[in-house]
Amino acid sequence: MAMAEYDEGNIFAKILSGSLPCHKVLETDQALAFMDIMPRGNGHVLVIPKTKARNLLDAEAADLAELIKVVQVVARAAKTALNADGVTVQQFNEGAGGQVVFHLHFHVIPRFEGIPLKPHTGEMEKPHVLAEYAERIRSALPV
Repeated sequence: MAMAEYDEGNIFAKILSGSLPCHKVLETDQALAFMDIMPRGNGHVLVIPKTKARNLLDAEAADLAELIKVVQVVARAAKTALNADGVTVQQFNEGAGGQVVFHLHFHVIPRFEGIPLKPHTGEMEKPHVLAEYAERIRSALPV
């Protein structure tokens, strides 16, 4: 079965082009990390490559290597900034695998003992809350 083509109009492509805003946490030459507007937990960050890849299945290995480095940096900063007990990192591929936005992305979600992930309800977090979490996580990034 052939892979579907990359959709230039997906929401993450629009964020990368600057036509949609985001609460940035970290940006490198290869990746962008920003707050998920429908978080499943406090401090939920998305990390995406700047390359056009639908998901893990069609991404270049070199791009994945750079992307996972950013995922690790963000996960460490989020855990520290929120004084979390752990971090969940999720990545979904194709609709049957749970993927909803077809641009490769990793979810980095700080976790706390006894607190389950919120269900994905489609409810958006207030912008000032996202901005606060983004600032807290940025402040915990290595210099």
